[in-house]
Amino acid sequence: MAVRGRAVETLPKLMRSVRKDSASSTVTRTPALPSLRRAFSLYDQINLIDNVPDDQLRFQRYTETGFTVNGINYEGSLLCVGNLVTSWGPRKFSEITPQSLSIFQIIRPIPEILILGCGRYIEPVDPELRRFIRSTGMKLEALDSRNAASTYNILNEEGRIVAAALLPYGVSS
Repeated sequence: MAVRGRAVETLPKLMRSVRKDSASSTVTRTPALPSLRRAFSLYDQINLIDNVPDDQLRFQRYTETGFTVNGINYEGSLLCVGNLVTSWGPRKFSEITPQSLSIFQIIRPIPEILILGCGRYIEPVDPELRRFIRSTGMKLEALDSRNAASTYNILNEEGRIVAAALLPYGVSS
């Protein structure tokens, strides 16, 4: 107990003397070394984008009028389910209807989520369309087409059953 009491008394004095020494010292300090944590990060060794199997769909680029999927340029709207990419009829957001998404009534297995790329901006989804998508057993995520393509890539790479219905990025209401 006596040792602890002496340590408690001595500690503030020691801190004051260290502060005085460092404040009065005019010694130039050497620059700090870079962090080894960053130099040897395991994240530098991981590259999910380039390690996607050839049979898996991956959006690589988008333009005002279309998309590049697995190295192939597509113009216009796209519908992606599993390993299937197909041209899709709607050219603007108001043309997206339950009829334009009727393929989801027959596709099996049912995707767990439909990512709806609305074009340049996120648009509010019609309640009738939401009810239709819910009736198929899917969840709906409406995003701008740029983020929709990225989200599709991530979920697809995770091995999840996902679908995307995307308008070109240049489309705005």
